[in-house]
Amino acid sequence: MIDKVAWVHLDSGRVLVARSHGKDTFYVPGGKREPGETDVETLVREIREELSVDVSDAELLGVFEAQAHGRAEGETVRMTCYTASFAGELKPASEIAELAWFTAADADRVSPVTRIIFRHLESNGLLA
Repeated sequence: MIDKVAWVHLDSGRVLVARSHGKDTFYVPGGKREPGETDVETLVREIREELSVDVSDAELLGVFEAQAHGRAEGETVRMTCYTASFAGELKPASEIAELAWFTAADADRVSPVTRIIFRHLESNGLLA
């Protein structure tokens, strides 16, 4: 099990996604916990490292699991997703090559767990 924390940022029915250098699949930004970190500490650190902004007022959106993209069959990823406000200018940093705003129509361009997150957002009227 790959256990990650992620930020789901919505704007006008679109969700912010990121693509790492050398990859062709997008995902909601976030990453793995460092030893001893809480979910929120992980979220703050990962988003600052990847997107150059500071998130605050994190609220749990949900926990989603799926086959891990590009991994052996049966290896799953769990994404504990939060919404949060942010300060700063969104821009790719660290391993991030590109940021994009996706709607449900872009689900074929995202990782399996991100597809599940998209379905959740769409069923709750949050994703166009």
